[in-house]
Amino acid sequence: MSDPECRVGPRGLRRGAALTLVFAGVLATGAATGALPHGQKQQPVHTRSVAATADGDEVAAAAADAVADGKSGTEAAEEVVSRSGDRWGAVYDEREYQEFEQALDGTYTGVGLAARRSADGQVAVSRVQPGSPADRAGIRSGDLLRTVDGRRVDRLPVSDVVALLRGDRTRAKAGSAVSLGVRRGSAIRTETLRRARLAVESVTVRRIGAERSGPSGAVLIEVGSFTKGSGAAVRDAVEGAPAGAGVLLDLRGNPGGLVTEAVTAASAFLDGGLVATYDVHGEQHALYARSGGDTERPVVVLVDGGTMSAAELVTGALQDRGRAVTVGSQTFGKGSVQMPSKLAGGSVAELTVGHYRTPAGHGVDGKGITPDLAVSSGAEERAETVLSGLGGGS
Repeated sequence: MSDPECRVGPRGLRRGAALTLVFAGVLATGAATGALPHGQKQQPVHTRSVAATADGDEVAAAAADAVADGKSGTEAAEEVVSRSGDRWGAVYDEREYQEFEQALDGTYTGVGLAARRSADGQVAVSRVQPGSPADRAGIRSGDLLRTVDGRRVDRLPVSDVVALLRGDRTRAKAGSAVSLGVRRGSAIRTETLRRARLAVESVTVRRIGAERSGPSGAVLIEVGSFTKGSGAAVRDAVEGAPAGAGVLLDLRGNPGGLVTEAVTAASAFLDGGLVATYDVHGEQHALYARSGGDTERPVVVLVDGGTMSAAELVTGALQDRGRAVTVGSQTFGKGSVQMPSKLAGGSVAELTVGHYRTPAGHGVDGKGITPDLAVSSGAEERAETVLSGLGGGS
């Protein structure tokens, strides 16, 4: 059987945000899913009892009956999934699913900003993609998002804000407008941006700490999401790091992505062995790292409440196998497996079929991963200190 597909996104975001994970955590994209390549399902986790799942035959029948009656198969299927209590189940129309797959390939429609919860509970811009609509509008890292299309968002879950930024199925298109209320210091302004087709910058790499610890320093690898090619980018960054330099792997705000890419990323730090186990309809499977990874270089993994799905898979693997020290706050807790199936009328249903577990057998779904060192603020600085203590040159 092929590897599992990893999708993330709170139940209420099924249609808008489910396309998000793959959008590299770009808030403007709409984000909150974790997905794997087609034909691959996400990993299972037996944490509590297996979450409620929708009956695939019932969903397919509802769509077929609706289409035969000249109605929307997508809406009929959504109604069945909603009644089922399948927290992560989702139904997409053809355009939405096409958008999702394009995002997995490294493109998305959005305004080019990423965000996370600030220390005082507001929604802060954490990254702006160069050349994006947000960049051209002068939005910068550290700005606070107050409104989206006139709606107050400062106290909403970040995932809900993401869904608003992305827009509904009729508005999440290149060229569509979204109005953002932004605060910088005491200045408040409103910017109207036009969503655009953008390339995902899923992995960024930079040197840190060299001025304090000599030529080796350390390497910070930020992974915004596990889209196509991100695993190889992590591997190349590790292989290209100076001798003696430690690695700070930043998975904060990473909503997941392709499980195959997550396994490749984990393999950069492992020499074979178990990455995760998962089940599909009760059948057990396992994911293994490739051999030849760097097992000597010190590694610290940064995580937070936005670390989801495939990103939790990597975190759990490196933590359980003693390959990295994890720093930050409790991760999101999305460890369920969804499987896509085509419905009448062209829509696609993704229904929960199982859960995944870390190498030590820990369930993630609904629990998340507890970091080795819990830090509520100044996490990156603390992580650098830990890495330095491990001999990682930071």
